Amino acid sequence: MTTNVSPVTQVPAASGERAREHFEARLAFETDPADVWRAIDGGQADFVLVDCRPTASYEKTHLPGAISLPWAEIDEARVHDLPEGLLVTYCWGPSCNAATKGAYRLATLGRRVKEMIGGLEYWIREGHPTEGRRPVAKGQGKPSDWGLVG
Repeated sequence: MTTNVSPVTQVPAASGERAREHFEARLAFETDPADVWRAIDGGQADFVLVDCRPTASYEKTHLPGAISLPWAEIDEARVHDLPEGLLVTYCWGPSCNAATKGAYRLATLGRRVKEMIGGLEYWIREGHPTEGRRPVAKGQGKPSDWGLVG
């Protein structure tokens, strides 16, 4: 029996309202490098960037203005010292879950938090600048600048 149903439509799409609720929920938990950069570049950064990677990686390369708070060091005392408002966590990239672990710990301690999907890897791929011992100028990033090599 031949069917004209593709793997995409084999399971029917949700209604418009259910889809809106789903995507709204995702956006409540996530942001991306483009939106973070747009806010920073436009002087509208109403959040604090939290680099959840090990301190040595942060020192090599990090997002402009980010603070270093490795996920394993997040505790009540460290959270107490953070500025008020929304926290945006990030780590190396999609193959790293330090940002997720950091966001989980921050939320457990009562903080509002979003995770920046794509992490530092996609931040540099999109051409945004970094700070640290290996700063990357806007649009000039290459793999050796991504904080993974000495």
